Order: sequence, then C-alpha cells, then structure tokens
Amino acid sequence: MATDINLNRLAVFVTLVQAGSFTAAAEQLGTTKAMVSQHLAKLEDELGMTLMLRSTRKMSLTDAGERFYQDCAQVVADAEAAITRLGECRDTPMGSLRIAAAGDHGPFIVAPALADYVRRYPQVRPELVVSDTIVDLIAERFDVAVRIGWLRDSSLRSAKLADVAQCLVATPAYLAAHGTPTAPEDLAAHRWVALTVLPSPTRWTFSDGAGAKQAVQVEAAASANSTLAVHALVMAGVGIAVLPDYVARDDLAAGRLMPLLPAYTLPAGGVYAVYAGQPTVKVRAFIDLLKERMQAEGVGLQASGA
Repeated sequence: MATDINLNRLAVFVTLVQAGSFTAAAEQLGTTKAMVSQHLAKLEDELGMTLMLRSTRKMSLTDAGERFYQDCAQVVADAEAAITRLGECRDTPMGSLRIAAAGDHGPFIVAPALADYVRRYPQVRPELVVSDTIVDLIAERFDVAVRIGWLRDSSLRSAKLADVAQCLVATPAYLAAHGTPTAPEDLAAHRWVALTVLPSPTRWTFSDGAGAKQAVQVEAAASANSTLAVHALVMAGVGIAVLPDYVARDDLAAGRLMPLLPAYTLPAGGVYAVYAGQPTVKVRAFIDLLKERMQAEGVGLQASGA
C-alpha cells in the first residue's frame, strides 16, 4: 500500500539513478553502498515490484522503474523547491502581514510606517486593521498588534518601541469658564472626559518634582472608548482629559489646548509591538522600521529600548 512506503527511500532511489552507481550515490548521500542497496531492496519490497536490474558491474531500470523514477524525480524536485521557498520566507520579508492598531495611533503612527515598509519590502502585502477593541492575535490571525499605553498580563510577546508622555489638557474656553487647576486635588472639582479602555479611567497618579506621588479620583462628565473621541470632546470644551502627546502636540503648539499642572508628571505609557511566538522576518522588519521612524521623527515620543 502507498501508505506503507518510506518516502525517504524515494530520495535515495532518485539519487541512485542520477548518480549512475551505488558507489557514487553512497558518496552523495554520505552513507555506504550497502545502505543504498538496502534502501532500494526495501523500496522494491514495499512496492511489490522490481525497479532496477543490477549486477556486480552495471545496473539498469526496468520499465516500471523508469516510469517510477520520472514521478519520484518530480516529487523530490518539488520538495527541494518547497524547502528553498521556505528558506526565502525565513530570510526575506514576503507574503501577507496582518497588523492590528487602534483608531488613534493606526493613522498617526502605523500607516505612515507601512508606506515606508511597502517601498522597502515590495514582496510583502500588508493589511492594517484599525479597531479600538483588543484583538485576539491568534484567533484572528494577526501577525502583530501595535498597542499604546500599558500592557495587560498576557502570554504574548512584546517589544517596547518608545515611551509616550501623557498630557493633562483642556481648552482655553473651558478654563475661562471653570478655572485652572493648580494642584492635583483641584481636579476632583472639574469635569473630566474619561477614556474607558484604560484600566482606571478616572484614577490618576501624579508625581511632583521631588518624586512624591499623589493619587486623584475624578468623576467623568463624559466618556468614550476612543482616544480620538476623547480628544474631540475635550476640543469641544466638555472638560479636562489626559491625552497622549502625539495626539495633543499640534493643538498644544497652536494654543488650542493648554497644558495643566506643569509641575507634575503622569506615568509614561509605551508603544509596544505585540506578537505571538518567535517573530518572523517580516514581523521583525516591521518592528525595526517602526522603531526607526519613531527615533528619526520623534512624533512627540521619547525612544526607548525594546
């Protein structure tokens, strides 16, 4: 039966035919003439027919052996080509690359990096999926996810690409109407716009110049599950919020947002590439390029080691 055939013997048979002798085949395979002869005998026994007629001085294929050799040679060639293609995938970025990112940093950070990636690695076909829900990388077949903030405990692997400063901000109009807080405890009396995907959307810990920490509990006047939606609510004058520096940067520079409590700092978040298992060459290349861009362009980020 075909299921009883030892496929390794097909390669020995093909090598024997191509080498022209048991001695030459043994040298190519790094074995002995006796072992080559044994493989051939067992293959013929498994097939139930003679493939090769041999004597002490010569060998020749039977009709069945000739036909079988042609098919086996193609099988071995296909296997060698498959191994070569696999090696190319291991060494050169190629194929599809499925990336998950949230609605704020997907357009801000990931999409521009992907434009460079496609130019650099034209054999890769990237797909960026933007969603504010945490995707299941394995179940949804993502190669890598770019996440910003603080990672939850997970069996996934991650590479930290950069630090993200957290900015406490409000519009000039909101501050004119409600006053400007001068200390963390003042925030409890203000309207707060909360980002619900955070572990503690309404509890923040501030550090002063001496390193002393002060935790503040605030009350949300409005909330959203997207950083860009929180930004829009703040820009509309709804209240105060904490925004990543890359989202608030332009509005702070233009005076549309005002920085609050400059004597205090909030814990820095991080930019992470998250993936399952050992990263492939295409994933590693994407992570390296993303980190390279952040270090070169800044985008309000302080580069950090992975």
